[in-house]
Amino acid sequence: MITNPDYEKMDGLAEWLRAVPYEVLRHGHLYNAEELYQGYEPSADEAQDRTSFAQCYDSRVYQHFIAQGKIARDVNESVARTFHDHGIHMALKAFLADHDPMRCVGIMGGHALLRTDPMFAVVAMLSKRLTEEGFIMVSGGGPGAMEATHLGAWMAGRTDEEAHEALSRLADAATSFNDRAWLSSALEVMRRYPQTRYVSLGIPTWLYGHEPSTPFATHIAKYFVNSVREDTILTIAFGGIIYTPGSAGTLQEIFQNAVQDHYLSFGFASPMIFMGKRFWAEDVPVYPMLRQMEERGRYKNLLLTLTDDPSEIEQVLKDFQKTIPHG
Repeated sequence: MITNPDYEKMDGLAEWLRAVPYEVLRHGHLYNAEELYQGYEPSADEAQDRTSFAQCYDSRVYQHFIAQGKIARDVNESVARTFHDHGIHMALKAFLADHDPMRCVGIMGGHALLRTDPMFAVVAMLSKRLTEEGFIMVSGGGPGAMEATHLGAWMAGRTDEEAHEALSRLADAATSFNDRAWLSSALEVMRRYPQTRYVSLGIPTWLYGHEPSTPFATHIAKYFVNSVREDTILTIAFGGIIYTPGSAGTLQEIFQNAVQDHYLSFGFASPMIFMGKRFWAEDVPVYPMLRQMEERGRYKNLLLTLTDDPSEIEQVLKDFQKTIPHG
């Protein structure tokens, strides 16, 4: 039996759902840069620019998220976030129904990778080629290696000269996501080189909301719950995952991915490609450890590659496509 106090709680929840600064019930669509950064007007005046950014949709949601606690203290807020993330999940399901998930390839790597780092350009150009070959690039949707992934996908279909010009414009304007012109320079490049043919998928989280989401991703599945987001990235990259140099987050993703492949959680294992021989064999020797564990039978079904050659990565991914069913 529902009592009057129960009705009052339900009324309170309804009021809360109407008051939060984000769309609780997503209607089958993912975010894009226009929606996340709605309200942001880049300005040469630093104070005006920062004020405008603080008032955009993404910033207001992040401010609310922090104010309510990264782990929601109020049950109403917890319900609102759950509804939102479920809507993102359903929108992502619809996205994958329109695109071949077997061609989704993830690129993982550090958020701190500078636009001036040679690896940034390598990731971007690799992503460009893979997108042009029909792959759908997936990343955590943030800055660094993630931005390079979606920049490359955004420049797909254009000349390499245009892609390098875009890289140069970004590096000249801001090297890090901590620089004020990081977002405005990305939006300027998008206006200069519009993209209407190719898509890419970014999957960021408000847990790391201090790292802005890259606007170069044409489709953005932004979650509140990071554990769901992390698992989602690794799950949908059925076509394989490329690991570029990173730190704790990248290491977590490697071992989480290895578990999925070991148990054949989705019926098959996908390539785990480590780009950067010295980094992954010496600086952070994950690759030889995985090899040793595999030889001892602790891991099974791992499809491991260690290389510095983007063309080898492309070939590994293409060869894998011949071994799996599509549709």
